[in-house]
Amino acid sequence: MRHSALYRATGAAGLVCAVLLLVNILRRAGALPENTLTHAVAPFGALAGLLAITGLYLLIRGTAGGLGLVGYLLNAAGLAGAFAIEYTLHYVFPLLGRSVIDELLAGGTGRAFLVTSAVLIAGVLTFSAAALRSGALPAVAIAFYAVGMIPGSLRNLVPVPVYLTGLVIAAVGIAWMSARLWTAREEAAPLRAAGV
Repeated sequence: MRHSALYRATGAAGLVCAVLLLVNILRRAGALPENTLTHAVAPFGALAGLLAITGLYLLIRGTAGGLGLVGYLLNAAGLAGAFAIEYTLHYVFPLLGRSVIDELLAGGTGRAFLVTSAVLIAGVLTFSAAALRSGALPAVAIAFYAVGMIPGSLRNLVPVPVYLTGLVIAAVGIAWMSARLWTAREEAAPLRAAGV
């Protein structure tokens, strides 16, 4: 029962992540207004994704092996970094002048953003490979997540339509995998038997 509640909570976080990604996509595409609310919720998609990936890892860890752990750690670090980037973009940069922002992006801040993108992509691909191997999640959902998150992680390095299309595909994958967590009650017994 304890694991069932954990799976449902992280599954709900994944669905929230997908919804917030769609809000961000619609805002960036001009279909939703750029206002205080749409900017305020923007960073929390990555945070909800971090919670969802934790539940997904717990679901597959019995069959994902070391690859799953490495993928989870890299993916989690990348999502934590993405949250920090989005927080900076929406809560800090608006208070700074354009010249200060340009200077930050040309220096260490820009390099940190790039490293975060690389870690996130490495984590997504490694985690996705482990999730496919585990057989516990729908293969197409995993593929959507992996394929979508590559351009979705490269915000300033790919054209905006490619970036937004990637996020749409990733949101579908995240929602689909998170829905699997809602039916994961049967995994609670083997986890208890393993002493978890």
